[in-house]
Amino acid sequence: MRVVQFLIPSTGLSVVSAGGRRVGYVDGDDVVDVTSIDESLTSVFDVFEASQASGMSFDETLGEAGSSGSGSTGSRLNYAELLGAEVGGNSPYLIVPFDHPDDHRLLVSGTGLTHTGSAKSRDQMHTGDDASAGKPPAEPATDSAKMFQMGIEGGKPEPGERGVSPEWFYKGNGTIVRGPGEGLELPAFALDGGEEPELAGCYFIDRSGTPRRVGFTLGNEWSDHETERINYLYLAPSKLRSCAIGPELVTDFAFDELTLECTVMRKGKVIYESGPLYTGEEYMSHTLANCEDHHFKYPLHRVPGDAHVHFFGTSQLSFSSRDWKFQAGDVITISANGFCAPLSNAVVGGDAGEGRPVRVVQA
Repeated sequence: MRVVQFLIPSTGLSVVSAGGRRVGYVDGDDVVDVTSIDESLTSVFDVFEASQASGMSFDETLGEAGSSGSGSTGSRLNYAELLGAEVGGNSPYLIVPFDHPDDHRLLVSGTGLTHTGSAKSRDQMHTGDDASAGKPPAEPATDSAKMFQMGIEGGKPEPGERGVSPEWFYKGNGTIVRGPGEGLELPAFALDGGEEPELAGCYFIDRSGTPRRVGFTLGNEWSDHETERINYLYLAPSKLRSCAIGPELVTDFAFDELTLECTVMRKGKVIYESGPLYTGEEYMSHTLANCEDHHFKYPLHRVPGDAHVHFFGTSQLSFSSRDWKFQAGDVITISANGFCAPLSNAVVGGDAGEGRPVRVVQA
Protein backbone atom coordinates (compact mmCIF):
# COMPACT_ATOMS: atom_id res chain seq x y z
CA MET A 1 0.00 0.00 0.00
CA ARG A 2 1.25 3.50 -0.90
CA VAL A 3 0.07 5.88 1.82
CA VAL A 4 0.02 9.67 1.64
CA GLN A 5 -0.94 12.54 3.90
CA PHE A 6 -2.18 15.84 2.51
CA LEU A 7 -3.86 19.11 3.38
CA ILE A 8 -6.95 20.59 1.80
CA PRO A 9 -6.97 24.36 2.33
CA SER A 10 -10.13 25.87 3.76
CA THR A 11 -10.34 28.30 0.83
CA GLY A 12 -11.01 27.55 -2.80
CA LEU A 13 -12.62 24.17 -2.12
CA SER A 14 -14.01 22.38 -5.14
CA VAL A 15 -13.67 18.66 -4.48
CA VAL A 16 -14.81 18.31 -0.89
CA SER A 17 -17.10 20.13 1.49
CA ALA A 18 -14.51 20.80 4.18
CA GLY A 19 -10.79 21.41 4.35
CA GLY A 20 -8.18 20.12 6.74
CA ARG A 21 -5.64 17.39 7.19
CA ARG A 22 -6.18 14.09 5.37
CA VAL A 23 -4.78 10.58 5.06
CA GLY A 24 -5.26 8.36 2.05
CA TYR A 25 -3.67 5.84 -0.27
CA VAL A 26 -2.75 5.71 -3.94
CA ASP A 27 -5.10 3.73 -6.16
CA GLY A 28 -4.11 3.95 -9.82
CA ASP A 29 -4.19 7.61 -10.87
CA ASP A 30 -6.13 8.64 -7.79
CA VAL A 31 -5.69 9.05 -4.07
CA VAL A 32 -8.50 7.60 -1.96
CA ASP A 33 -9.32 10.26 0.63
CA VAL A 34 -9.94 8.05 3.65
CA THR A 35 -10.66 11.03 5.90
CA SER A 36 -13.65 12.04 3.75
CA ILE A 37 -15.11 8.63 4.57
CA ASP A 38 -14.07 8.31 8.23
CA GLU A 39 -13.49 11.68 9.87
CA SER A 40 -11.74 10.06 12.85
CA LEU A 41 -8.82 9.10 10.58
CA THR A 42 -6.87 12.24 9.65
CA SER A 43 -3.29 10.90 9.88
CA VAL A 44 -1.17 7.77 9.85
CA PHE A 45 -1.04 8.09 13.64
CA ASP A 46 -4.84 7.89 13.81
CA VAL A 47 -4.81 4.83 11.57
CA PHE A 48 -2.22 3.13 13.76
CA GLU A 49 -4.19 3.92 16.93
CA ALA A 50 -7.34 2.51 15.33
CA SER A 51 -5.49 -0.64 14.29
CA GLN A 52 -4.33 -1.17 17.87
CA ALA A 53 -7.90 -0.82 19.11
CA SER A 54 -9.34 -3.21 16.52
CA GLY A 55 -6.53 -5.74 16.40
CA MET A 56 -6.28 -5.39 12.63
CA SER A 57 -3.09 -4.49 10.78
CA PHE A 58 -2.36 -0.94 9.65
CA ASP A 59 -3.06 -1.84 6.00
CA GLU A 60 -6.30 -3.61 6.87
CA THR A 61 -7.51 -0.65 8.91
CA LEU A 62 -6.76 1.89 6.19
CA GLY A 63 -8.00 -0.29 3.33
CA GLU A 64 -11.26 -1.18 5.07
CA ALA A 65 -11.95 2.47 5.82
CA GLY A 66 -11.25 3.44 2.22
CA SER A 67 -13.31 0.69 0.63
CA SER A 68 -16.31 1.34 2.87
CA GLY A 69 -16.79 4.64 1.07
CA SER A 70 -16.22 3.38 -2.45
CA GLY A 71 -18.05 5.62 -4.86
CA SER A 72 -18.75 8.31 -2.25
CA THR A 73 -18.72 11.90 -3.48
CA GLY A 74 -15.40 13.61 -2.90
CA SER A 75 -13.56 10.46 -1.77
CA ARG A 76 -10.96 10.58 -4.56
CA LEU A 77 -8.41 13.16 -5.73
CA ASN A 78 -6.19 13.15 -8.79
CA TYR A 79 -2.71 12.11 -7.65
CA ALA A 80 -0.81 14.01 -10.35
CA GLU A 81 -2.54 17.22 -9.27
CA LEU A 82 -1.62 16.57 -5.63
CA LEU A 83 2.00 15.94 -6.58
CA GLY A 84 2.19 19.14 -8.61
CA ALA A 85 0.37 21.38 -6.15
CA GLU A 86 2.23 24.20 -4.42
CA VAL A 87 2.88 23.64 -0.73
CA GLY A 88 0.82 26.20 1.17
CA GLY A 89 -1.23 27.11 -1.90
CA ASN A 90 -5.00 27.11 -2.41
CA SER A 91 -5.17 23.61 -3.89
CA PRO A 92 -4.84 20.34 -1.94
CA TYR A 93 -1.15 19.49 -1.49
CA LEU A 94 0.97 16.69 -0.05
CA ILE A 95 2.69 16.81 3.34
CA VAL A 96 5.05 14.34 5.02
CA PRO A 97 3.66 10.79 4.73
CA PHE A 98 4.62 9.92 8.32
CA ASP A 99 4.64 12.03 11.48
CA HIS A 100 3.33 12.31 15.04
CA PRO A 101 0.78 14.76 16.52
CA ASP A 102 3.53 15.88 18.93
CA ASP A 103 6.69 16.71 16.94
CA HIS A 104 8.82 16.10 20.01
CA ARG A 105 7.71 12.46 20.21
CA LEU A 106 9.13 11.68 16.78
CA LEU A 107 12.81 10.68 16.93
CA VAL A 108 14.82 11.02 13.71
CA SER A 109 18.01 8.96 13.53
CA GLY A 110 20.16 7.08 11.08
CA THR A 111 22.64 4.32 10.41
CA GLY A 112 25.76 4.94 8.33
CA LEU A 113 28.50 2.89 6.69
CA THR A 114 25.93 0.30 5.71
CA HIS A 115 26.55 0.26 1.92
CA THR A 116 29.69 -0.76 0.03
CA GLY A 117 29.96 2.61 -1.68
CA SER A 118 29.60 4.47 1.60
CA ALA A 119 32.98 3.20 2.78
CA LYS A 120 34.64 4.74 -0.26
CA SER A 121 32.83 8.08 0.18
CA ARG A 122 33.65 8.33 3.85
CA ASP A 123 37.30 7.32 3.37
CA GLN A 124 37.71 9.99 0.70
CA MET A 125 36.08 12.50 3.01
CA HIS A 126 38.34 11.73 5.95
CA THR A 127 41.66 10.98 4.20
CA GLY A 128 41.47 12.68 0.81
CA ASP A 129 42.50 9.40 -0.83
CA ASP A 130 40.75 7.95 -3.85
CA ALA A 131 40.14 4.31 -2.99
CA SER A 132 40.62 2.73 -6.38
CA ALA A 133 38.22 -0.18 -6.03
CA GLY A 134 35.78 1.40 -3.60
CA LYS A 135 36.76 -1.12 -0.92
CA PRO A 136 38.66 -0.64 2.33
CA PRO A 137 42.26 -1.94 2.34
CA ALA A 138 43.21 -5.23 3.96
CA GLU A 139 44.24 -3.26 7.06
CA PRO A 140 41.62 -0.49 7.39
CA ALA A 141 43.38 2.85 7.88
CA THR A 142 40.52 4.97 9.20
CA ASP A 143 37.90 4.42 11.87
CA SER A 144 35.26 4.61 9.13
CA ALA A 145 36.94 1.78 7.23
CA LYS A 146 37.26 -0.24 10.43
CA MET A 147 33.59 0.25 11.23
CA PHE A 148 32.61 -0.78 7.72
CA GLN A 149 34.78 -3.92 7.92
CA MET A 150 33.10 -4.83 11.23
CA GLY A 151 29.77 -4.73 9.41
CA ILE A 152 31.07 -6.93 6.58
CA GLU A 153 32.21 -9.51 9.14
CA GLY A 154 29.33 -9.39 11.60
CA GLY A 155 26.43 -7.29 10.28
CA LYS A 156 24.37 -10.19 8.99
CA PRO A 157 23.90 -12.57 11.95
CA GLU A 158 21.82 -15.71 11.93
CA PRO A 159 18.16 -15.28 12.93
CA GLY A 160 17.84 -14.96 16.70
CA GLU A 161 21.42 -13.79 17.16
CA ARG A 162 22.68 -10.26 17.68
CA GLY A 163 25.23 -9.02 15.18
CA VAL A 164 27.78 -6.24 15.39
CA SER A 165 26.35 -2.76 15.89
CA PRO A 166 26.32 -0.39 12.91
CA GLU A 167 27.21 3.27 13.18
CA TRP A 168 24.29 5.25 14.64
CA PHE A 169 23.55 8.97 14.79
CA TYR A 170 20.88 11.29 16.12
CA LYS A 171 19.32 13.60 13.55
CA GLY A 172 16.64 15.49 15.49
CA ASN A 173 12.93 15.34 16.23
CA GLY A 174 9.81 15.89 14.18
CA THR A 175 10.42 19.64 13.93
CA ILE A 176 13.18 19.04 11.36
CA VAL A 177 11.21 16.75 9.03
CA ARG A 178 10.14 18.27 5.70
CA GLY A 179 7.68 16.89 3.19
CA PRO A 180 7.71 16.86 -0.62
CA GLY A 181 8.06 20.35 -2.05
CA GLU A 182 9.20 21.90 1.22
CA GLY A 183 12.55 23.64 1.56
CA LEU A 184 15.69 22.11 3.03
CA GLU A 185 17.41 24.83 5.03
CA LEU A 186 21.05 25.71 4.51
CA PRO A 187 21.90 27.11 7.97
CA ALA A 188 23.94 30.31 8.16
CA PHE A 189 26.50 28.46 10.32
CA ALA A 190 26.85 25.57 7.85
CA LEU A 191 29.92 25.18 5.64
CA ASP A 192 27.90 23.41 2.94
CA GLY A 193 24.84 21.29 2.30
CA GLY A 194 24.91 17.65 1.33
CA GLU A 195 22.28 15.40 -0.19
CA GLU A 196 21.94 11.83 1.10
CA PRO A 197 19.44 9.81 -0.98
CA GLU A 198 18.23 6.96 1.20
CA LEU A 199 15.37 4.78 2.31
CA ALA A 200 13.96 5.56 5.74
CA GLY A 201 12.01 3.22 7.98
CA CYS A 202 8.93 4.56 9.78
CA TYR A 203 7.88 3.10 13.13
CA PHE A 204 5.36 3.53 15.91
CA ILE A 205 5.82 2.03 19.37
CA ASP A 206 2.66 0.20 20.37
CA ARG A 207 0.99 0.21 23.77
CA SER A 208 3.07 -2.73 24.97
CA GLY A 209 6.37 -1.09 23.99
CA THR A 210 6.88 -3.16 20.84
CA PRO A 211 8.26 -1.34 17.77
CA ARG A 212 5.90 -1.64 14.80
CA ARG A 213 7.29 -0.92 11.34
CA VAL A 214 4.62 0.85 9.28
CA GLY A 215 6.71 1.02 6.13
CA PHE A 216 9.47 2.78 4.20
CA THR A 217 9.76 6.10 2.42
CA LEU A 218 12.24 7.88 0.19
CA GLY A 219 14.40 10.26 2.17
CA ASN A 220 16.99 12.98 1.80
CA GLU A 221 19.09 12.89 4.97
CA TRP A 222 20.44 16.41 4.38
CA SER A 223 23.83 16.93 6.10
CA ASP A 224 27.01 19.05 6.06
CA HIS A 225 29.87 16.97 4.67
CA GLU A 226 32.27 19.92 4.61
CA THR A 227 32.00 20.13 8.39
CA GLU A 228 32.35 16.36 8.75
CA ARG A 229 35.50 16.37 6.62
CA ILE A 230 37.31 18.57 9.16
CA ASN A 231 37.25 15.66 11.61
CA TYR A 232 35.06 12.58 11.72
CA LEU A 233 34.13 13.48 15.31
CA TYR A 234 32.16 16.35 13.77
CA LEU A 235 29.78 13.83 12.20
CA ALA A 236 27.28 14.33 15.05
CA PRO A 237 26.83 18.11 14.62
CA SER A 238 26.97 17.78 10.83
CA LYS A 239 23.74 15.75 11.06
CA LEU A 240 21.71 18.33 13.00
CA ARG A 241 19.87 19.63 9.97
CA SER A 242 16.45 19.39 8.40
CA CYS A 243 15.67 16.33 6.28
CA ALA A 244 12.96 15.34 3.83
CA ILE A 245 10.82 12.24 3.43
CA GLY A 246 8.06 11.25 1.04
CA PRO A 247 5.98 11.62 -0.89
CA GLU A 248 4.64 8.15 -0.01
CA LEU A 249 4.84 5.69 2.84
CA VAL A 250 5.16 2.26 1.21
CA THR A 251 3.91 -0.40 3.61
CA ASP A 252 4.66 -3.58 1.63
CA PHE A 253 8.26 -3.09 0.45
CA ALA A 254 10.46 -6.11 1.22
CA PHE A 255 13.67 -4.03 1.71
CA ASP A 256 15.62 -6.49 -0.41
CA GLU A 257 16.82 -4.33 -3.31
CA LEU A 258 15.95 -1.01 -4.86
CA THR A 259 17.64 1.39 -7.28
CA LEU A 260 17.57 5.09 -6.47
CA GLU A 261 18.73 8.06 -8.54
CA CYS A 262 19.46 11.61 -7.46
CA THR A 263 19.70 14.79 -9.51
CA VAL A 264 20.46 18.39 -8.56
CA MET A 265 19.12 21.23 -10.70
CA ARG A 266 20.37 24.82 -10.62
CA LYS A 267 18.53 27.49 -12.57
CA GLY A 268 16.90 24.85 -14.74
CA LYS A 269 20.11 22.95 -15.55
CA VAL A 270 21.30 19.62 -14.19
CA ILE A 271 24.54 20.08 -12.22
CA TYR A 272 24.67 16.60 -10.69
CA GLU A 273 23.42 13.16 -11.66
CA SER A 274 24.17 10.27 -9.33
CA GLY A 275 23.52 7.44 -11.73
CA PRO A 276 22.04 4.28 -10.18
CA LEU A 277 22.29 4.02 -6.39
CA TYR A 278 21.65 0.53 -5.11
CA THR A 279 20.08 0.00 -1.71
CA GLY A 280 18.34 -2.69 0.29
CA GLU A 281 19.82 -5.72 2.03
CA GLU A 282 21.36 -7.09 -1.17
CA TYR A 283 23.74 -4.10 -1.20
CA MET A 284 24.26 -3.62 2.53
CA SER A 285 26.73 -4.96 5.06
CA HIS A 286 23.99 -5.16 7.71
CA THR A 287 20.57 -6.79 7.63
CA LEU A 288 17.47 -4.74 8.25
CA ALA A 289 16.81 -6.83 11.36
CA ASN A 290 20.29 -6.08 12.72
CA CYS A 291 19.92 -2.33 12.15
CA GLU A 292 16.49 -2.35 13.80
CA ASP A 293 17.69 -4.48 16.72
CA HIS A 294 20.53 -2.11 17.55
CA HIS A 295 18.23 0.91 17.35
CA PHE A 296 15.39 -0.48 19.42
CA LYS A 297 17.50 -2.36 21.99
CA TYR A 298 17.57 0.85 24.02
CA PRO A 299 14.51 1.20 26.31
CA LEU A 300 14.23 4.94 25.60
CA HIS A 301 13.60 3.98 21.96
CA ARG A 302 10.64 1.80 22.94
CA VAL A 303 8.42 4.32 24.73
CA PRO A 304 4.76 3.50 23.99
CA GLY A 305 3.16 6.09 21.73
CA ASP A 306 6.44 7.40 20.28
CA ALA A 307 7.34 7.44 16.59
CA HIS A 308 10.68 6.93 14.81
CA VAL A 309 12.08 7.76 11.37
CA HIS A 310 15.36 5.93 10.78
CA PHE A 311 17.58 6.47 7.72
CA PHE A 312 19.44 3.40 6.45
CA GLY A 313 22.35 5.00 4.60
CA THR A 314 23.39 5.59 1.02
CA SER A 315 26.08 4.26 -1.31
CA GLN A 316 27.18 7.55 -2.85
CA LEU A 317 27.35 11.29 -2.16
CA SER A 318 28.04 14.11 -4.58
CA PHE A 319 30.48 15.71 -2.12
CA SER A 320 33.56 13.71 -3.07
CA SER A 321 33.23 14.44 -6.79
CA ARG A 322 31.89 18.00 -7.12
CA ASP A 323 33.64 21.37 -7.24
CA TRP A 324 30.59 23.41 -6.21
CA LYS A 325 28.59 24.00 -3.04
CA PHE A 326 24.84 23.95 -2.58
CA GLN A 327 23.02 27.25 -2.96
CA ALA A 328 19.53 28.45 -2.18
CA GLY A 329 17.33 27.59 -5.15
CA ASP A 330 19.01 24.29 -6.01
CA VAL A 331 16.42 21.52 -6.44
CA ILE A 332 17.24 17.98 -5.28
CA THR A 333 15.15 15.12 -6.66
CA ILE A 334 15.36 11.51 -5.51
CA SER A 335 13.54 8.86 -7.51
CA ALA A 336 13.04 5.10 -7.47
CA ASN A 337 11.11 3.55 -10.35
CA GLY A 338 8.43 1.13 -9.23
CA PHE A 339 8.61 2.25 -5.61
CA CYS A 340 6.82 5.58 -5.37
CA ALA A 341 6.64 9.06 -6.89
CA PRO A 342 9.88 11.12 -6.73
CA LEU A 343 10.82 13.25 -3.72
CA SER A 344 11.79 16.78 -4.71
CA ASN A 345 12.93 19.62 -2.44
CA ALA A 346 14.53 22.99 -3.02
CA VAL A 347 17.40 24.31 -0.92
CA VAL A 348 16.45 27.46 0.97
CA GLY A 349 18.49 29.91 3.00
CA GLY A 350 18.36 29.54 6.75
CA ASP A 351 17.87 32.21 9.40
CA ALA A 352 20.67 34.76 9.01
CA GLY A 353 20.73 35.18 12.77
CA GLU A 354 22.06 31.64 13.13
CA GLY A 355 25.39 32.87 11.82
CA ARG A 356 25.91 34.96 14.95
CA PRO A 357 26.97 33.62 18.35
CA VAL A 358 24.10 32.68 20.65
CA ARG A 359 24.09 34.62 23.91
CA VAL A 360 22.82 32.69 26.90
CA VAL A 361 21.18 34.82 29.61
CA GLN A 362 20.70 34.12 33.30
CA ALA A 363 17.42 32.42 34.21
